[in-house]
Amino acid sequence: MHVTTEVWLITIAVLAIVLAADIFVIGRRPHEPSMKEAGIAIGAFSALAVLFGLGVWWFAGSRYAAEFFAGWLTKYSLSIDNLFIFVIIMSNLRVPRQLQQFALMVGIVLALVFRGIFIAAGAAAIERFSWVFFLFGGFLIYTAIRLYLSYRSHDDDEAEVADNRLLRWVKRVLPSTGTYHGTSLTTVEAGKRLVTPMFFVVVALGSTDLLFALDSIPAIYGLTQEPFLVFSANVFALMGLRQLYFLIGGLLQRLVYLSVGLSVVLAFIGVKLVLHAMHEYHLDARLGFNGEIPIAVSLSVIVVTLAITTVASLLKSRRDARAAEV
Repeated sequence: MHVTTEVWLITIAVLAIVLAADIFVIGRRPHEPSMKEAGIAIGAFSALAVLFGLGVWWFAGSRYAAEFFAGWLTKYSLSIDNLFIFVIIMSNLRVPRQLQQFALMVGIVLALVFRGIFIAAGAAAIERFSWVFFLFGGFLIYTAIRLYLSYRSHDDDEAEVADNRLLRWVKRVLPSTGTYHGTSLTTVEAGKRLVTPMFFVVVALGSTDLLFALDSIPAIYGLTQEPFLVFSANVFALMGLRQLYFLIGGLLQRLVYLSVGLSVVLAFIGVKLVLHAMHEYHLDARLGFNGEIPIAVSLSVIVVTLAITTVASLLKSRRDARAAEV
């Protein structure tokens, strides 16, 4: 897929304008969005992603459109899982409800910057070293196993991720106040500059999402090696994430099998990456098979797995609720 510099610049400019407008509105009026407001925003962002995918189909063909949609759905699902961590961070740091939207937006902007760096580094590594696919694939398979075992053992890994080493170090070295001052990251008390709890919230969200990028970037590169599509899928998946945080609320607790579904998706993509690496070195031909999995198969596996996961989760939550009433 050949993407000219002009297309890159136009895409980045349009997405930047959308994000800037969103930040400007939130910065002027931090608040808890209503269900209607959140629903409209998520619908609009999802429609933009679909239109973008259809545009890719029109200009580049069905293969690249399928790669974009597969990457977008995978990243969006991983982002929903990340919301569990966001809930823990907001709870641990006692963020006032009306300030949570601002905190999430800043954290998402930081995530975009970090992921842009990861995407560029991943693209450079893939272009020069085919063996990187073995590394990415093995890492995703390891992550899938860890995610599933964490679900089975009910480990409290989320709390540990939310209160990471960087956050503890920042709390230790920077003088701070225990009072929120709106969206301000610093304040002056008794002539001394102090950081506010909002600063700690931003650090926690940004550093946590940076860790999540270690999973999501290799996962998307397992579906497409086009940096343009990887970047676009990441941006569209993060758009509307903070509105989703307020919209689905208790639904997060009902998606009891989400980790299981994501572990299946990540394991599949990990295996796909390993097979692709074997194909690059012609190892699959020597063993008598073709290691390349068509993108249509990948997209089907992702959609079916996430659909089954969602339906099974909601059915189990309904049964548990009825059992509790009895």
